[in-house]
Amino acid sequence: GTSAGAAPPISFNEALQYFQTADLSECRKKVRATVRRRGLAALVRFLFGPPRLQPQLQGEQELALAMAQCGLDDNERVHMRILQTIYKKLTRSGLGCPRYGAHWEELGFQGADPGTDLRGTGMLGLMQMLYFVMDSRTLPLAQEIFKLSQHETQAPAITLILLQNFPFCIMSVNITRIVIQALREECLSRECNRRQQVIAVLNDLYAAAFLQLYRVWKWQHKTLADSGFLLKELELSTRKKPKQLLKSLEAYVNRSPAADGFQQPSPPSASGGGEEINFTGVCDLQIELEGEARLI
Repeated sequence: GTSAGAAPPISFNEALQYFQTADLSECRKKVRATVRRRGLAALVRFLFGPPRLQPQLQGEQELALAMAQCGLDDNERVHMRILQTIYKKLTRSGLGCPRYGAHWEELGFQGADPGTDLRGTGMLGLMQMLYFVMDSRTLPLAQEIFKLSQHETQAPAITLILLQNFPFCIMSVNITRIVIQALREECLSRECNRRQQVIAVLNDLYAAAFLQLYRVWKWQHKTLADSGFLLKELELSTRKKPKQLLKSLEAYVNRSPAADGFQQPSPPSASGGGEEINFTGVCDLQIELEGEARLI
C-alpha cells in the first residue's frame, strides 16, 4: 500500500529478523515434503556424496526452505516494504509504487502482480533480490544486469542487432530456484559447514550465479531464445562447482583482474543426477516469450 511505499528501504537483516521471529509453522509443514534418496541412490550418496550439513546449521536451512514456501502477503507490512525497496533500488527512484500495475512488468515480472511469479521460491525469491540490491558490494552488479535486461529500450529502431533484453525478476526467481535445489540436494553443505552459515552462502551463490549468467549473456550476445539452455548449464555449475562460482563473485566484488574475464559455460553433463528442474514455463506457468522462446 501507500504506507509501505512511503516507508524507508528495508535492509536485508531487518527483513531476515522478521522471518526469524514470524510464525512460519504453515510454511514449515510444506518443507517436510522434500524428496529423499532411497535404495542404491541413498547408498551412493552416503559413500561418495558431499558431507551432510552440520546439526547446528539445520535450523537456518529449515528457515530458508520455510521462506521459500511463504507466499507474498499484502497484509504483512514487511513483505510490502521488501517489494517497494526492490522497486526503488532497481529503478533508482525515490518514490514508491502501487501494489499492482504494469510497472512490475517493466521490472521483469510477468504481470501486474509479482506474487504470482514466486511459486517455487516464495518470499526467499524476493529476499534474494533484496539482498542483491541492498548489499553495497552487489548493488552495482544488480543495476548493470537490470540495465542489460532493458536492452530493447537502448537499441535504435533501425539497428539489426540482436536484442538482449530479458525479464530481470523472472530470471532472478529462476536463479533462486536453482540455488534452493542445490541446497536441498546438499551440494552446498561443505561451503555452509566451512562458513558456519546457510542463508549468507545461499545469497552469495545466487549473486555468483547471476554474475555468471550476466557475463555469458552479455559477451556471447545471448538472447531469450538461449535462456533455457543457459539456465540448465547454470544449474549444473551451481550443483557441481559452487566454490568456483563463489570465487568468481569474490574476484568481481574485489575488482581483481580476474573480474574482467568470464567463465566459459561447460558442456552439459550427461549424468546430471539428482532431481531435474523443469525449465519450460516459469514456476509451472507456461508463458510464451518472444514467439518461440520460452523462459523458465
